[in-house]
Amino acid sequence: MAHVSAAERRPQLIKAAIDLMTREGVAAGSTRAIAAELGVAQATVHYTFGTKEELYRAVMEQLTQDLVAQVEQAAPTDATFEDTITTLAEALWRTVLEQPASYQLLTELSMFALRTPHLQEALHSHHRDISAVTTKLINEAAERTGHQLGQPAETIARFFLAGFDGLTMQHLSVPDEEAEKACLRALVSAVLAMA
Repeated sequence: MAHVSAAERRPQLIKAAIDLMTREGVAAGSTRAIAAELGVAQATVHYTFGTKEELYRAVMEQLTQDLVAQVEQAAPTDATFEDTITTLAEALWRTVLEQPASYQLLTELSMFALRTPHLQEALHSHHRDISAVTTKLINEAAERTGHQLGQPAETIARFFLAGFDGLTMQHLSVPDEEAEKACLRALVSAVLAMA
């Protein structure tokens, strides 16, 4: 069998971990199970990442990057401030509806990270990255449209994300499409009022 470098193996293992844990949950994500998912030796996981926590960190980073990229692609370049915020919120919500398993996995990993000292920085980094990109998109929309923000963009971003996280948990726990649509509209209205 041909040798595969750690740099080449890394994204393969991250994908295998995401696939496995999306189907079976974080608890099923042992290095042995992840190695079996890809069809490699368990030692390959340890050689590539060192520890299971480092692999989990990479999974969190990949999930975060994927979500950020999807939302950034949805950012309109010629809409009003209000329409931009609405479009971004709806685009992010579509990712929840289309990829609930990814959000569930990210939520499970976040809860796991709260009790795992080696993963707490990954959790903080996830929240910093999501907050930073949301703040950036709000600032860009305000600058592009000449909208004077009523609060700092970071405060608006944190408020939006707190509400959005709550809606996501409700969707994962007790889905109700009509209630979710109404709550998302109310959240966007509150964000626009704050802005």
